[in-house]
Amino acid sequence: MREAHRQTQRQLDMVDRQITRRMTALIPGLLPRRSHYHRGKPADPGAFLERYRAQVSALTTERQPEIEALSLKLALQEQAIANFIERHGHEAGLSEQVP
Repeated sequence: MREAHRQTQRQLDMVDRQITRRMTALIPGLLPRRSHYHRGKPADPGAFLERYRAQVSALTTERQPEIEALSLKLALQEQAIANFIERHGHEAGLSEQVP
């Protein structure tokens, strides 16, 4: 039971890392290009953050069904573990752990 919980948590962490990696790869494309400066005016720093947030939102929305399913599965596993420990005692929960 706990191993399944750990595996689900690893899957959720993997999705998070994949989103982070994709955003890291996209950052250079979000930065302003020098050719866009007009008469020495710097680019609006808020524009970069706006583009960054839009991309993070798009990537997260794309993976949202998977994130929600894994989060629900994790919550159900945590509840099952808590119920098991409540019924069988803390020692039973510890004996089930894999070293």
